[in-house]
Parts: sequence; structure tokens; C-alpha cells
Amino acid sequence: MLSSLYIENIAVIRRLSLDLTAGFTAVTGETGAGKSVILECIKLLLGGKADRELIRYGEEAGSVSAVFGTLGVAAEKALAASGIELDDDGCVQIRRTVSSDGKSRAWINGQPVSLSLLRDVGRYLVDLHGQNENLTLLDEKTYVATLDGYAALQGKVAAYREVYQKLEEVRRRLSELDRGEAERLRTVEMLRYQIADIDAVDPKPGEDVTLEEKEKKIKNREKISRQTSFVYRALKGAERGSVLFLLDKSAQALEPLSSLVPEVAAIAEELTDCRYRIEDAAERVYDLTDADEGDPTALIDKIEGRLDAFSKLKKKYGGTIEEVLRFRDEAKARLADLDASDDTVIELRESEKALLSDARKQALALHGERKSAAKELEKKITEILLYLDMPKVVFRVEVSDRGETGLKADGCDDVSFVMSANAGDEPRPLSLVASGGELARTFLALKCVLSERALTPTMIFDEIDTGVSGRTARKIGYKLAELSKGTQVIAVTHSAQIASLSDTHLLIYKEEKDGKTETALKTLDRDGRIGELSRILGGLTVTEAQRNAARDMLEGKETDT
Repeated sequence: MLSSLYIENIAVIRRLSLDLTAGFTAVTGETGAGKSVILECIKLLLGGKADRELIRYGEEAGSVSAVFGTLGVAAEKALAASGIELDDDGCVQIRRTVSSDGKSRAWINGQPVSLSLLRDVGRYLVDLHGQNENLTLLDEKTYVATLDGYAALQGKVAAYREVYQKLEEVRRRLSELDRGEAERLRTVEMLRYQIADIDAVDPKPGEDVTLEEKEKKIKNREKISRQTSFVYRALKGAERGSVLFLLDKSAQALEPLSSLVPEVAAIAEELTDCRYRIEDAAERVYDLTDADEGDPTALIDKIEGRLDAFSKLKKKYGGTIEEVLRFRDEAKARLADLDASDDTVIELRESEKALLSDARKQALALHGERKSAAKELEKKITEILLYLDMPKVVFRVEVSDRGETGLKADGCDDVSFVMSANAGDEPRPLSLVASGGELARTFLALKCVLSERALTPTMIFDEIDTGVSGRTARKIGYKLAELSKGTQVIAVTHSAQIASLSDTHLLIYKEEKDGKTETALKTLDRDGRIGELSRILGGLTVTEAQRNAARDMLEGKETDT
């Protein structure tokens, strides 16, 4: 769950520290106080887009950090797979910074991580739902995954998808081989030309680098010869006065002293050792001096001609010699497929038939489980919607088989969520029948049902009370409280009926410090809650009647079971 949150220099927030507990937490405050900023900060921690406009005016950077404890199995697996260890308390700390140049960085337990990893881990830590997330109910592309999540079919879908991807690859190859004969011949001719074009030059890996170094050496042959000749003469070539000559004479001069000065023998041995090493160096320098490979102009012309041939190949087939050779290997493989197309097609047809049979078998098994799960899901959602003051609601999860020719990456099924909110209406897609309030309640019902299989230890709801009030809002609050028994629930709300049912009530407000407006936060005690609930219920002024109503709400919460 989300244990703590710290925000610095983001929007109207200068510094804000927030400690959270398990259960149901309500967050309220006047419009513009900063509730949405806190949600944006949480999205940043989950890998959301970093915009430099988020940085507080006049500051160079902003940061958000949070500690998550009681992680869930899925989050722990995702972290372990990335080599990130939990701290001694079994917690994980995430930090994200945004600088004024638009760059952002992220860390998990002090280890720098990519945004893709942050998103991958974040989806197992927090399930955040705002009005935009409600709109996913209108996207039919999400329905299959939603149903699979409820039915815990992810493993079986993954097994099916592996077969389906093999089937698609076989079909792709067949499609290539089944193109018209004229096109096949044109492709064969093109591939043979490309292979011959590369083979005519016959490049070797790294040959261009070797030739460039050789060209440089030839162009500087005179300088190399002059300097190496001098070094050779100095080391060995001169009859008298060379280093070897002097070392020999020095060693000979020390020999008569060996009986008089014991240390001389070791020195003479060192001189002899130096002599052999210098002689070896001199010979290697001599080899460089004597490396005459012929006319330098002709050699350079030959090298430049080959380098020019390499350059042409690189422009056509790849940026390096290695990429050119890889292109040739791939072209040879494609040509082999096309040359042996008849036998290959027969083999691929047999493979396609076997894979199609396997995929269809697995898709039908998924279809049966989805049909069964759909009945359970629609029954549970309907029960919750009836409780949430939609007495005439009809909610259905329809699963239809597309057939063998309709196999896709998720199986053979089309899944639809249809509903009618009024008596006598025919159930239709949610986008055609659901108002804002109905959509919010349907979304909450879905999340309540899916929470049975929830992978995330924290759920955040932003304005789940949209379009509802009074009795219905109160029931939504009861559902959130019920949901919080199994997962941490945080609700940003404008509803006193909902906020009064929370275990913890946080107030977001603005205050002025040093001539600047800042967002602040505090945990309300009972009197504070009564005051805030009264404000939400009230108009221009808070009356005693409103305070009594707020008090009654809290007392109702304490006595309800």
C-alpha cells in the first residue's frame, strides 16, 4: 500500500508530506486547492508523462517520492525480475524528478530505472481511476482483457497467444511464398543481384578499418622510415656509439670488478637483460623501416578503390561491413526459401494446419470459460448496481465466437458490455445509454467485483461521485468502505456522504507564506471533519443545521454495520 508521499516544488505545492494508513481515506478540499496536483504527482511515480510546466513557478526542478509497503506478490515479482531488492522492512521507495529543461529521472530504492520499468512496476502498486479512466468502459477493446482478469485466464491466454504468434509467422511466410510467380521471379532476380553485388567485392569483417590504417601508414611512409631508421641506428645500427654497443662495453667493464664488489654481478646481469630487450625492440623497429610494399601511389589507389567499393555497399545494404554481410546472409536465406518454395509451401501448409487446429482448440476452451465467467460477472455487477439505486438496470456481458477465421491474439471472442438503465429499454452499448453518474456507478461496480482478483494493494478514485448525490452517494461510500477491507482505498471526493464514511479524512487547502500561495494538507480530527463536511453540505455560510447533519453522518458511520 501507499505508506507515505512527499512532494516538493510541483505546481502550487512547495513542500508537502503525507502519511497514509490502510483502510479508506477520503481527500476533500475546495476547488483549486491542489487535489488534482497530488493525483498528477502519483501518476508521475507510476511512470506518467513529465511536463516541465508542473514545476513550481520560479524553481529549477520538482520532485515526488513515495514509500510503498505490503506490496503484493505481483509487485514483488516485477521488482525481483528487474534485480531490485526490497529494503529491510519489505518496502520500496520510488522517486521521480522533473527539471526545467523538461528532463526527468526515476529511482527505485536508490537505483536509477527507466520509465518503462517504472510503469511496469507501478501498475502492480496503484490502480488509479479518474473520470478519464471511467471512459475505458466505453472502449470495447478493453472488454476481453477485463473479463479475462475476472476469470483469471491470463495464463491460458498467454499459452494461446504463443501458438497464435507461431501461426501468424507461418502465414506470413506462406503469404510471401504465395505471391504471383512473376513477382516471385522478380524477387529472386533482385536477391541474386544483391548477393552477387556483395560477393563481387567480397568484404571481410573489419577489413575497411584495416585498410584505412594501412592507407594512413603508406601516406606517412617517409616520416615513419626516417624516424625508425634513426631509432634503429641509435639502438643497434651504429658500429660504435649505439645503445647496444655501450651496454656491451659497460657489462665488460664491470666483469673484472665482480670479485671485488659483489653487487657488480647483479648490475652486469641487469645490463645484459636490458641489452636483449633493446635488441628485440631494435629488430621490431627495423621491420617497420624495411616494410617496402612497392609503389606507394599504386598501393594507395588500390586501397582507396576498395574502400570506395565498401562505401557503395554500405549505402545500399547497411552502415557497416558487418551489416552488409548480415544483409547478404538474410538475402541468401530468403533466396533459399524462394528457390525451394514448392517443398517449403507443403511443409508450411502442414504446419499451418496443425497450428490452426491447436489455436482453435485453445480458443474454444477460452470461449467456454469466458461464457461461464461472463454470467457470473454480469450477475455480480447487476447486484451492485441495484444496490446503488439503479432499480431497473439490466447489465449483460455478451461473448460471441468469431469462428475459425476470426482468430486474433486474444482468441476467437468478441466481448460486449451492454446495459439498459430504464424499464422497457433494450440493452445497448454503454456509450449509448450511460450518463456520467451511471457510468461512474458501473465503473465502481466493476472494480468492486474485480477487487476479488486485484493485483494492486492500493486503489485511488478521483470523483467517483460524479453525477450522483444524497442516498446514492452514501451507498457509493459504503461500497468504498467495503472495498477497503481488502485493499487500501483513497477517494478524492466532493461528497460529504462519501467522505463521512472514511476511516481517515484529509483536507487539502491553500495558505499564503512569504507572499506566495501554497497547498497544505492536514488530517482532520472529529471536530475538523464536522467542519469540513458542513462546508461541503453548506452554501455561502455554514449553519448549525448543516453541522448537525454532518455530525449525524459521522454518527451514522459509527453505527452502521
